[in-house]
Amino acid sequence: MLGGWRALRRCASLPRAVRLRVREALGAREPADAVRVQGWVRSVRSQKEILFLHINDGSSLESLQVVADPSLEKRDLTFGSAVEVQGKLVKSPHRMQNMELQAETIHVVGPCDIWSFPLKMKERHPLEYVRQFPHLRCRNNTLGALLRIRSEATAGIHSFFQNNGYVHIHTPIITSNDCEGAGELFQIETSSEAKESAEKTHFFNVPAFLTVSGQLHLEAMAGAFTHVFTFGPTFRAENSQSRRHLAEFYMVEAELSFTESLQDIMQVMEDLFKTVTSTVLSKCPRDVELFHKYIAPAQKGRLEQILKHKFMIISYSEAVEILKQAPQTFTFKPEWGCDLQTEHEKYLVKHCGEVPVFVINYPYNLKPFYMRDNEDGPQHTVAAVDLLVPGVGELCGGSLREERLPFLESRLQRLGLTDAYQWYLDLRKFGSVPHGGFGMGFERYLQYILGVDNIKDVIPFPRFSHSCLL
Repeated sequence: MLGGWRALRRCASLPRAVRLRVREALGAREPADAVRVQGWVRSVRSQKEILFLHINDGSSLESLQVVADPSLEKRDLTFGSAVEVQGKLVKSPHRMQNMELQAETIHVVGPCDIWSFPLKMKERHPLEYVRQFPHLRCRNNTLGALLRIRSEATAGIHSFFQNNGYVHIHTPIITSNDCEGAGELFQIETSSEAKESAEKTHFFNVPAFLTVSGQLHLEAMAGAFTHVFTFGPTFRAENSQSRRHLAEFYMVEAELSFTESLQDIMQVMEDLFKTVTSTVLSKCPRDVELFHKYIAPAQKGRLEQILKHKFMIISYSEAVEILKQAPQTFTFKPEWGCDLQTEHEKYLVKHCGEVPVFVINYPYNLKPFYMRDNEDGPQHTVAAVDLLVPGVGELCGGSLREERLPFLESRLQRLGLTDAYQWYLDLRKFGSVPHGGFGMGFERYLQYILGVDNIKDVIPFPRFSHSCLL
């Protein structure tokens, strides 16, 4: 018993190892005697007199070099294994790294079968390859960098709106509204309902869908708060496997009350883009550099120029004239009254000098019922705006909303939607004000600033037609 107490006292007197994240260890200014680092092995190199490891815990793009005696090497200490290393944090003799860890103990927490593990050490896997393994691809350097950038961009978006006095609203994912009026909806039903006949009762007593936009719910909130925003998942049942479309994606949406100017909406769009992009570039320089070095080499310079200059503005009518005079032949012939296709959007951006371009005042019959009638002629338009960016096309879409009850009633009646949107008409009866708003596709934003070709590579678990892995 006495020996046990002595052992206990000895343990109590030993210095307790301080747990550090890899990022903290790399950024430490002073050496430390008792440090504990946990993570996953990115490389193993054993020499006659020394063992080198690089471990990473997702906190930074750079891995921490661990130097150890070869006697600490274990059979299951392999690439991909999870480890806990204790030792001394010391200045590294190498220029590329500030600190390294001199290991005293290495514990393999979780071994990794390197023969069946689909990611290989020191191999730069194409994004198309790692897309096959959504449960493992976060361990790839490129996807790890992307997810850190995504996290900082999310925080930057919230900070932008909160710093500008917006109230964050949690709009519902399940809705009985079709905001776009396009019919590309995922309808919700319980598993028991799916097995029953067509003549069934609904769980909610009405047909319910996954939301395509939080806009209409935001408009309701804008009747009590002058500035509101939401940021969450949205769903489109588009049967598309293009590089620009997902069935589930994230949308940033905002509504501003007491605004009668499309310019006000565009200014918020531009400020949001520039503020969040500047935040990402300053907080994730190494992660962004990976994309700008290996995936889109010219993107860094383009972004820096864009942040310095105002975005361009052209009208829809001007855009159509530019397209008609273009020296190239389009698959879809540009005509006034027809929607702009991706090929048109990309040409317009190129024509304007590869800078973001606002296209305003779209044809009345092209846009949803809630957009404000410009009461112009002979070409009838609404106060709508799309922000087009190089390489992606449409990034944001917005408009002034129709706040005048007679105009809105007339349009809903023509569309046969009066009963379904009676609550929306109520908003115009009880203290209605001029207002407007916009939405920005978060994945398209990331695609653009990083220069990623396929939207499926900027979201952790991509969902698109004929694919829902995990």
